[in-house]
Amino acid sequence: MSHEIELKLALARRTLPALRRHPLVAAAEKCGNAVTLDNTYYDTPRLQLKARKVAVRTRRQGRLMLQTVKCAAVSSGGLSQRPEWETPWTGGFDFGAVNDPGAARLLERHRDELVPVFTTRFRRETRRLVPQEGVSILLMIDTGAVHVRTPEGVEREAEICELELELESGRPQDLLDLACALARDLPLMPADLSKAERGYRLFLGTPLAPVRAESSVITAGLNVVEAFRSLALACVRQWQGNAAAALAHADAHDIHPDFIHQLRVSQRRLRALLKLFAPALPENFAGTWNAQLRDNANRFGDARDLDVFHTELLAPVQPEGLADDAAMSALIDTVQQARNAARRFASDNLDMATQGRLLLDFTAALHRLPVNSLAEAADLRAFARLRLSRLRKRARRLAEAAAKLEPTRLHALRIAFKQLRYAAEFFAPLFAERPTTRYLERVVQAQTALGFLQDVDIAHQRLGEWTRANPALAPAAAFVLGWHAPRYARLRRRVLDECAPLLGGRKPW
Repeated sequence: MSHEIELKLALARRTLPALRRHPLVAAAEKCGNAVTLDNTYYDTPRLQLKARKVAVRTRRQGRLMLQTVKCAAVSSGGLSQRPEWETPWTGGFDFGAVNDPGAARLLERHRDELVPVFTTRFRRETRRLVPQEGVSILLMIDTGAVHVRTPEGVEREAEICELELELESGRPQDLLDLACALARDLPLMPADLSKAERGYRLFLGTPLAPVRAESSVITAGLNVVEAFRSLALACVRQWQGNAAAALAHADAHDIHPDFIHQLRVSQRRLRALLKLFAPALPENFAGTWNAQLRDNANRFGDARDLDVFHTELLAPVQPEGLADDAAMSALIDTVQQARNAARRFASDNLDMATQGRLLLDFTAALHRLPVNSLAEAADLRAFARLRLSRLRKRARRLAEAAAKLEPTRLHALRIAFKQLRYAAEFFAPLFAERPTTRYLERVVQAQTALGFLQDVDIAHQRLGEWTRANPALAPAAAFVLGWHAPRYARLRRRVLDECAPLLGGRKPW
């Protein structure tokens, strides 16, 4: 068995000439001529290997035939480590070399059921870079396609165009350092999906779906910096998955709103995490990255705000013949034009170069984080209690400051509740499940109420701007605000009373 440590980077075909000319690539030693690799992936008719995250592949390279078994690995920022077993292929499956007991039992149980599911065919150019003594990295440029024929006879194909960096000797950090150096000059996007995963998606016709936040899995045995890194890498996976999915639709300005929303959620969670763990991180680390992530999220703020306006505030309104039809129609057109413009702006700002560079730089920075003696000695539960208590005190002060229900003060309180919620989610595995879960549910309810108030306040401002530009919209704007006024007034009256129990009394942690 070997452990494959690699970092996969996606790129556009038009970038290939620039990649080959890049000084780091041009200086690398060529490992023979480019070769064509024909691969067939096998599974049972019910895809039982996929369910257990095991892949079986045969590969033809000229006259050489190989059988490879791989097990799944957690990948973040394109960097993955997975066990693999490679043996000669003689026309029948031989799993004797697989020394992972679970994988071996699975493969032997289903050996006679394995059938071809999909194929990949690509041209591979291989170079070896030795940037310093003790470090050797293979650079493999793969161009080709994944081919699928479904049981119904439907033919499907997806392009392969990627650069794989495989570690021969050195540290995983060396792969990230090389990827960062290349991404400073080229539009490269870290890619977590293996060719096998892409093939299965194509076979099943699985559409790209928004990637939501992962549940925290930290344990009390981690030191503070290890816990931070684990939580941050989970946020990176959410960021990368949604950025990649959004980029797939960006050229057509057809980005699904949920991709943008979840991308921005990943940035908010990361920023909350940076602030939460700032005392245990190197000086300026949290501040520097908080600013960069804030600027990145701001690229897509208008698109998300207008989607919320349309979905949450405009769509539920039912005029029932009471509103001015012409004004309502004009308002709907105005909102749609603004949404389209915001989506175009988001598409134009969602470029592979910027997202890829940020993702790689941040991932590399996470792996470089030192663990000082104080962070190593600190008890993670004690650290969590201290930080949660501080966030709750801050929210309590902001609740007191919001006594007059001014929109800006309520907005600040909403942000404080959001940070408290994220912190409670991050640290949840460290504490008793039931009290933490109940507390989180109530925090989410308070945040939702404050969020609705903020959405209406923003809508009020937008409607005012549109009405000043086009007075004919005034009747429709007044109707929409009037529609939501009873709920707005009701929540506004009671929101602080409902927040108060969460900010005082016994702490669930």
